Amino acid sequence: MPETTPLPENLASLSLTEIAELVEARRLPPVDQWHPAHCGDSAMRIARDGAWYHEGAPIRRPAMVRLFSTILRREADGSFVLVTPVEKLAIAVEDAPFVAVEVKSEGEGRDRRLAFRLNTDEIVVADAEHTLRTAQAEDGPHPYLHVRRGLEALLARSVYYELAELAIAEGGEPLGLWSEGAFQALAPA
Repeated sequence: MPETTPLPENLASLSLTEIAELVEARRLPPVDQWHPAHCGDSAMRIARDGAWYHEGAPIRRPAMVRLFSTILRREADGSFVLVTPVEKLAIAVEDAPFVAVEVKSEGEGRDRRLAFRLNTDEIVVADAEHTLRTAQAEDGPHPYLHVRRGLEALLARSVYYELAELAIAEGGEPLGLWSEGAFQALAPA
């Protein structure tokens, strides 16, 4: 199982350098290298709000959700599976498997750095590999952050509004922010 470093209560108490060190210290299992023959269904679902369910009942232990999130993989066909070296089980995902529930911003303009805390307590720093994208849907924009290997986090509405306020204050066109030298667009392409 992955080694993890305990995270503080909120990102506000850390500098982005400290956040980057925490991100670097976390190690995840190599799920992209596991290709077991056994396949089945997990009877699990991740709701749009990031809540995890098993056989219709919510999984109430955050540690279990964090554990399952480390073995989550997106397949080439767009489906999601929980994978170990010996089995692969399908899992239903209503939107994105994660929700970005908090953001911390340091700096301005091209020197800005953005760090996001996910509902699983994972921290992702936006950069050229971990980019923001916004998809337009019937009910409005759906902003996402690339987490890893095709897995994304839906930005909570409050997080998206916080980013939009920062971007509007900077006045750039198109609407967006820089993080770690990469432009992060906030409007649908």
